[in-house]
Amino acid sequence: MTPITLWWILAGAAVVAELLTGTLYLLLLAAGLATGALAALMGVSTTGQLLLASAVAGALMLAWHLWRRQHPKDRPASQNPDVNLDLGQTVQVEHWQADGSATTHYRGAQWAVQLQAGQSARPGQQRIVEVLGSRLIVAPV
Repeated sequence: MTPITLWWILAGAAVVAELLTGTLYLLLLAAGLATGALAALMGVSTTGQLLLASAVAGALMLAWHLWRRQHPKDRPASQNPDVNLDLGQTVQVEHWQADGSATTHYRGAQWAVQLQAGQSARPGQQRIVEVLGSRLIVAPV
């Protein structure tokens, strides 16, 4: 078996493993292995093939890691206004219970309301900051 064939088999195995696990890092490793195959095709020495493959895979992984650090994951759907259009809307709360809960009329139905942690309970307008099932988490406006 030629080194070119071995590189392509390894790259293919990495792609299959990525498809089974969903790990992007294996796809980046596959790109490095494909670089090794191309280097072998161009007649680069075995040491050069290994160095090129590891340099490309390492550079891609470092670039992905740095990109993910600068672009954190989205907030959960219960706190993401792009997913839940109720976030940011206001409701009127007339009376709070001692445990920081209440009920309010919102969108034609009665909703359970809970005060956001660290907020003080006072009647009046409240802004929806999170939706957990059928419970609105609110903070004073």
